[in-house]
Amino acid sequence: MTGLIERLRALATRRETPCGAGTMVWHVWGESRPGLPPVVLFHGGSGSWTHWLRNIQPLVAAGRQVIAADLPGFGDSAPPPSGGDADALVRPLADGLNVLLGGEPCDLVGFSFGGLTAGLLLAEHPALARRLVLVGAPAMGVTPDRQFELKAWRHLPSAAEQEAVHRFNLAALMLKDASLTDGLALELHVANLRRDRMPRRRLAHTDILARSLPRVRCPVHAIYGAHDALYKAWIHQLEDAFEAAAPDFRGLVLIPEAGHWVPFERPEAFDDALLTVLTA
Repeated sequence: MTGLIERLRALATRRETPCGAGTMVWHVWGESRPGLPPVVLFHGGSGSWTHWLRNIQPLVAAGRQVIAADLPGFGDSAPPPSGGDADALVRPLADGLNVLLGGEPCDLVGFSFGGLTAGLLLAEHPALARRLVLVGAPAMGVTPDRQFELKAWRHLPSAAEQEAVHRFNLAALMLKDASLTDGLALELHVANLRRDRMPRRRLAHTDILARSLPRVRCPVHAIYGAHDALYKAWIHQLEDAFEAAAPDFRGLVLIPEAGHWVPFERPEAFDDALLTVLTA
């Protein structure tokens, strides 16, 4: 894992923008091109830019500039000035994107908690994006109750016990293929969890994204794993929910044999779907 991360990090330009008592960290790959807005990536909860480890190079190879955030309170970024959930990230993200892009709109792609955050951001600042792509986003008000339960790990005394819980949680929430819970996925997951300073998030279990999307003016696309643990049997109700909420909804793509962390689990299929909607 370390080698792949370090290779990507070495190819990136690191940018920092103000955030609370410190800075928010962004990594930039590729060059900006006329007529092609940068693709800005927001990672999921308890994550960092490494949630997109398998997707950055294909986007750059397709000619896109890629900007991957460490959202406030995650990865290398300082916590937001106040608050501990997605709504607290709106102001530092808006300010940071205005600094980075100088008012030019981006193509904004948000995974899970990052999709929820992106929806709240564009509801308040619709001019920031040319299009929004939601990947495995929660808070659409579709499921009658929570579809998964995770196990606590911080209290466990040994690394082996903690690792067993991390594997369980990856299988319960993030991945359809349980064999992937070893190796790279586990290493990324554990490294990101240890840097999560926003542990008491609750908005993902509400319908706040569905209530925010009516104020998003740009086209909205959705890409989900067909076996996303957030929705399970309710996954096919999502398209109607998006149609009802987003004024310019352009469609839902379900990636077969993929769970919640679809950009990691099925990167080729996901990258093809993402590039298709980015050029629609």
